[in-house]
Amino acid sequence: MAEITAINPSIEDTDLQRPTNDILINNKQVPPHQQPDTISPNPSTHSASSSIASSSANDSFGSIPNTVRSSSSSTSNNQNRHNSVTSNQSEQLLNHSHLKPGRDASLLSYAQTINMYRENAKKTNNPDIQCDFAIFMIEAAKQLPDNDASKNQYLSEAEKLLKQLSLKGHAGAQYNLAKLLESGSLNKKGKPELDKAFSLYVQASKHFHVDASNRAAKCYEHGLGCRQNGSKAVLFYKKAASLGHPGAMYRLGLAYMNGEMGVSKNDKEAVKWFNRSVEAATPEYPDAIYELALLHINGVPNVIFVDLAYAVVLLNQAAEMGHGAAAFKLGECYEYGKLNCQPDPALSIHYYTIAAEKGNKDACFALTAWYLVGSPGVLPQSDENAYIWAKRAADMGLPKAEYAVGYFSEVGIGCQKDTAQAVEWYKKAAKNGDKRAIQKLQGKITEEKIPTEKKKSMSQEDCVIM
Repeated sequence: MAEITAINPSIEDTDLQRPTNDILINNKQVPPHQQPDTISPNPSTHSASSSIASSSANDSFGSIPNTVRSSSSSTSNNQNRHNSVTSNQSEQLLNHSHLKPGRDASLLSYAQTINMYRENAKKTNNPDIQCDFAIFMIEAAKQLPDNDASKNQYLSEAEKLLKQLSLKGHAGAQYNLAKLLESGSLNKKGKPELDKAFSLYVQASKHFHVDASNRAAKCYEHGLGCRQNGSKAVLFYKKAASLGHPGAMYRLGLAYMNGEMGVSKNDKEAVKWFNRSVEAATPEYPDAIYELALLHINGVPNVIFVDLAYAVVLLNQAAEMGHGAAAFKLGECYEYGKLNCQPDPALSIHYYTIAAEKGNKDACFALTAWYLVGSPGVLPQSDENAYIWAKRAADMGLPKAEYAVGYFSEVGIGCQKDTAQAVEWYKKAAKNGDKRAIQKLQGKITEEKIPTEKKKSMSQEDCVIM
């Protein structure tokens, strides 16, 4: 099997030093370490797959039509947007991908790009294009530092245009203005204006805007800008679900599974909504796939039979959509042979890496274990990388990782020896309930014996710090 290298998280190079102490694994000593030629701490240089092989209605933008076409989302109108452009030249310019909202234009081109976009937005009465221009300015503002005068200028101009469109009933404008208000970007103190945002979400929902319907449901569920009301939350979630929102379907599934928001517990109804969400799942909303996988692992009496093979299929589907917990579970499956999976170090490391990229702290620590022991022909043993991943997991607050970083610092594994730093990490781990850290601080842990031999096949369970 070809040798692979998992993604290394970013830390300062000065924090890395080749270890002078042996690793304590299963009370046996590790022979001289096989180190990778280079260490690339920047996650951006790798991929998970590499681990496996109220204003006036008229202004300078022209008149805004009194009748605005409603839609479930602003993107649903994109196919017909160019029909309303006033000139072929404008249509061609607005079709340039670097002018589209959300595109990654460089900071140096923002002023010129916005000026061109503004001039062409003035020439059209198409509200979708004008709304897109406002969204583009918002995205441009996000890229600028807070002390840049252009940032407030862009936001102010976008707000003015979105308000004009909102008054004419443009659902996309109402939704995006609501998001701005909810974020606090339009408030000098940065305070979210939840009541105004909620009102706009409801208005956009009346025009069948799918995301606005889902957001209005969340407002009712959590009392954001309105009085908390579970029954109304369910109504808006069902409306969003009827418009195809996978997140709303998933939330309804949870509600029926747990008996939340005033609905009676109903496993059959819950599974129905989970299945619908799975069919509509996107990388932004993959949660129902993972939830359904868990249900097939454990079964639901009279509703779902245990089916481990299908559960693994669902876990793979969720993991490929970037679901961290699903990827971590697959990493465990291929490390320990769970769910009838054949143990496979390469696949285990692959899925742990996907999960770690998504911020799963347990996956980060699992990679620590893999780097401590290595895998012949798959992953080179590396104390430095083990320390890096343990540090990342510890920074996320994982107690056993905090203990591990303390131990690494005390002994000098993958980093310089630093007793003071070790004590600080032990304190953090002890505060979070790690018994070994508590014993360390109380002086009850004796010196571990240095191992003298390495096993042919090792896993996390062979590591004394895991």
